[in-house]
Amino acid sequence: MEQNGTRTLRVESRQYEADGVVALWLTDSEGHDLPAWSPGAHIELDLGSGILRQYSLCGPVSDRKRWRICVLREENGRGGSLRVCDDLKAGDHIAVRGPRNNFELKPTGRYIFIAGGIGITPILPMIEQAEAEGTPWTLTYGGRSLVSMAEAAQLQDRYLDKVVLWPQDEKGLLDLQGIIRTAGDDALLYGCGPEPMLKALESATQAAGVDPVRVRTERFAPKAIEETARDDAFEVEFAKSGITLNVGPNASIMEVARSAGVPVLFSCAEGTCGTCETPVIFGKVCHRDSVLTQEEQDGNESLMICVSRAAGQRLVLDL
Repeated sequence: MEQNGTRTLRVESRQYEADGVVALWLTDSEGHDLPAWSPGAHIELDLGSGILRQYSLCGPVSDRKRWRICVLREENGRGGSLRVCDDLKAGDHIAVRGPRNNFELKPTGRYIFIAGGIGITPILPMIEQAEAEGTPWTLTYGGRSLVSMAEAAQLQDRYLDKVVLWPQDEKGLLDLQGIIRTAGDDALLYGCGPEPMLKALESATQAAGVDPVRVRTERFAPKAIEETARDDAFEVEFAKSGITLNVGPNASIMEVARSAGVPVLFSCAEGTCGTCETPVIFGKVCHRDSVLTQEEQDGNESLMICVSRAAGQRLVLDL
């Protein structure tokens, strides 16, 4: 049953995919087809007690009856993965919102996929699509050890030399510079994994002179803001609501909007999920999110109201 964009799904089955990784298959409680999605999409699980978490869909795109997610159990995380891995079992029901895609697979002449650990999840359906379309691709897949890398053996058995497995306990850190040297000018690079890997990837592509437009990454945690971002108070006009408010140094646009009764959608509140993306009508944005590419941020057409601020004195938003 769907209500306000949220549907109740049933855990059809669960299984261990690797050391610390649990896979769940979710189905509609009433047997209806699930919404269509594309590689790179994620869904949001309402895990109770105010815990909302986003997980990439990693099953077959063509399967409209079931959604598959894989979750890494993080003992020292924020509690969401423990709830999924320890508590959810077959037959349980859970509220789900989505799918949403901030990591779309764009057409190109060749794909270079780079995954670290659980970052393999959004890459799996991308590989399926590239293979189906006949687009050349390679995957370099790193992890702490082979036993911690979900679907590692299946990927190599199926795709042979297109897949390079890189367990850190055997080979050390990923050779990102070597990967980039073989990328070619027509390739798009897609990377997903822990923050240190993504920072190293971005540094390596920048040093190699790779056009940032050709590098796409997805983060599971917000990236560090390296520049001193503007924290001054500013004015924001919510054009649809006809309300103008002041956003103080210690408040977010989202918090101010909610306090004034302006309807907003949000989830992670840390600039990683893209739920609160809002069109900009006027004003320059100081972007702090981990969703938009540099090109999209420079375009200044939208912002994540949970973390981003005005780079000037005033913003007008389509809310």
